[in-house]
Amino acid sequence: MSVYTSVEQHQLEEFLTHYELGNLITYQGINSGIENTNYFVTTSAGKFVLTLFESLGHEELPYFLNLMAYLADHNIPTAHPLSDLTGNYLRQLNGKPAALVQKLAGNTDVKIPTIAQCLELGEFLGNLHFVSPEFTLHRNNERGPHWWKVTAERVLPHMPPYDAKLLRKEMDFQYHYQHISLPKGVIHADLFRDNALFDGDKLCGVIDFYYACNDVLIYDVAVTVNDWCSLPSGDLDAERVQAFFDSYNKVRPLTKVEYKIWPVMLRAAALRFWLSRLQDLHFPRPGEMTHIKDPAVFQNILQAHIKAGEQRITLLYR
Repeated sequence: MSVYTSVEQHQLEEFLTHYELGNLITYQGINSGIENTNYFVTTSAGKFVLTLFESLGHEELPYFLNLMAYLADHNIPTAHPLSDLTGNYLRQLNGKPAALVQKLAGNTDVKIPTIAQCLELGEFLGNLHFVSPEFTLHRNNERGPHWWKVTAERVLPHMPPYDAKLLRKEMDFQYHYQHISLPKGVIHADLFRDNALFDGDKLCGVIDFYYACNDVLIYDVAVTVNDWCSLPSGDLDAERVQAFFDSYNKVRPLTKVEYKIWPVMLRAAALRFWLSRLQDLHFPRPGEMTHIKDPAVFQNILQAHIKAGEQRITLLYR
């Protein structure tokens, strides 16, 4: 959620004439995140979030916007997109596809997640995975193994020898697990702390569904656990992981094969975000307000998972 495309006041005021949202009061750029341009927008009708899509095309966006609407309509706490006067969720602003969504309550300032927050998040993700099979649109994971390969080839020349060796070895390891049959459905694929809104220990909603896709459900769990349950060392906090799984399993019990593949999925999720942060570091996009995250965080998490191996899931078999 950086600002790559600046929006002038007169442009936003004209944009808002296509909605029944009253008059513009204030707007402010959001500098967290890395993919799209985002603004907080306040009008006489309320508070909203405006997103200008920097890389997704107009034809790709109905999947995400309709998914958000579908989940909100099924009582999953997500930000419902706003329809314009013609009934469309998507418009264009300053040459970019753009959409307005509801601004949810809560904030994303979770530094060290609590057990209660992990319980809330596990229930949320379980519910998302439970209701999503009825969502009729489909989208492949654009940040899956093919993207890993392309991105690794791009960043490897810029990496020190030890890191490059680690990356090559992990790519080889993951290659052997790409064709295992696992339960699939719609996944968020980016459920980090900056995408979950909490009021204390109460989850108010989850945002930023623009990596959502149809893929392996246990991979989505691994992406989430890596961010919410990791210690500064890269190791997992067993109590937080257990809380997350206890809550998730009450909604969608995991299968035996999902438990067995869990250590591999933890590594796959760490690899994916190590690669994306390496790409952002070595090939940054220009922007007015940009935020590049440290690749070393996910390198450390990956190394911790490799070191821990199968012992990591002992608690999950209870």
